[in-house]
Amino acid sequence: LVESEEIGTVGVGEATIPPFLDFNRLLEIDERELLASVQGSFKLGIQFVNWGKLGDSYIHPFGNYGYEMDGISFHHVWHKYRQAGDKRPIQVFNMETMAAYFGRFARTEDYQREDLPPVNYAYHLDAGRYARFLRGYAEKRGVVRKEGRVDDVQLDSESGFVNSITMQDGTRIEGDLFIDCSGFRGLLIEQALKTGYEDWTNFLPCDRAVALPCLREDGSGPLPYTRAKAHKAGWQWQVPLQHRNGNGHVYCSSFMGDDEALDILVKNIAGKPGADPNFLRFTTGRRKKFWNKNVVALGLSAGFMEPLESTSIHLINTGINKLIALLSLDGITQVQEDAFNRLTGKEYARIRDFLILHYNATSRDDSEFWNYCRTMAVPESLTEKTSLFRANGQIFREDNELFTETSWAAVMMGQGIMMQGHNAMADGLIGPDTAKELDGIEQSIRYVVEYMPTHGDYLKKYCPAPM
Repeated sequence: LVESEEIGTVGVGEATIPPFLDFNRLLEIDERELLASVQGSFKLGIQFVNWGKLGDSYIHPFGNYGYEMDGISFHHVWHKYRQAGDKRPIQVFNMETMAAYFGRFARTEDYQREDLPPVNYAYHLDAGRYARFLRGYAEKRGVVRKEGRVDDVQLDSESGFVNSITMQDGTRIEGDLFIDCSGFRGLLIEQALKTGYEDWTNFLPCDRAVALPCLREDGSGPLPYTRAKAHKAGWQWQVPLQHRNGNGHVYCSSFMGDDEALDILVKNIAGKPGADPNFLRFTTGRRKKFWNKNVVALGLSAGFMEPLESTSIHLINTGINKLIALLSLDGITQVQEDAFNRLTGKEYARIRDFLILHYNATSRDDSEFWNYCRTMAVPESLTEKTSLFRANGQIFREDNELFTETSWAAVMMGQGIMMQGHNAMADGLIGPDTAKELDGIEQSIRYVVEYMPTHGDYLKKYCPAPM
């Protein structure tokens, strides 16, 4: 590993999604040790404020609404009962949403009852501390780290492959396969191999961010969810760690200047700033190839989509997983490169569509930014998704995409895209047995949430981090 302490990291992403837990379990990392080391807390989902219209609020939860009934997704059955006069909102049938509303948390293992619904969660963490934690983990297991900056890259004159890199101290490092984790500049994938970049600014216009951590001075404990609050030309994140909040404001420079963006952020945080503001510039999009010749790009060198749904670290994890699955010790073949690029390209596109949905599904007309987002052209794949849901609530998960039916339904309904119909098979589930099932789901969730400790109390007992 070639790495330089002189080069800063972006380090603004402090929220994760549930597959992140699988990645750490694969590495056999102890959860308590990790969370204590990274000031970590638990995350049940994301609260979105002011997205559909000013004053709106909803939660995109990590778990499902209810469960499938006779092969029919729960939101279809809920809609049928809604038409029949049941006034309960769909949120009461989701464990994570209800626990989040009451600021409570527990893991499924804590109550060990098969008749009760599970708790799906991820983490909030200090990204810089997590990087240092993994560095120590890797070096203990034999990874060799070389401190210093890369000064030159040598390409093979015939194949165009990267033969070696030369560092500023003159050290030359040869390799068969290079993984480019050099951030936005793409030292190998772009500067050396001229791979090209696909710009998605027309769909996701925000291109700036300012990050600013703060201590919590209102006496409140950490919330068990991330908050994304929309402003007039972007949105603000709040990520609660054990002893501070991570805050930031993502905005579009065509509609807002840096000073105004910082002023909005400072006025909307829970305490005094704990550091100087960190301004970032980015272009949403992806490399035209993620694997080019013998270079694989991971992280920001592969592409960037804003942290609205906490997907940046996830894309690193899935990139590693695909690389391990395709890796051969017998050299690099075109079929490996093509498969990696095709699968990763689909993954990026599906996440891109989900992020666009948040901006486009709005009735806000209070600023030029929101007028643009509401009326902009969107990919046909997203138009089809929203049209099908509006017609009869149908959601198809394609190409093993990340976001579930509940994820899509939560954001669409939360931002005003309502079901006009439902799966016709749900009509056959009206009756006392199904009604009893719905009551049982709600009562089980209420029972578990009532006996959960507060999120702050749970952290103090399970994984307290030193100040």
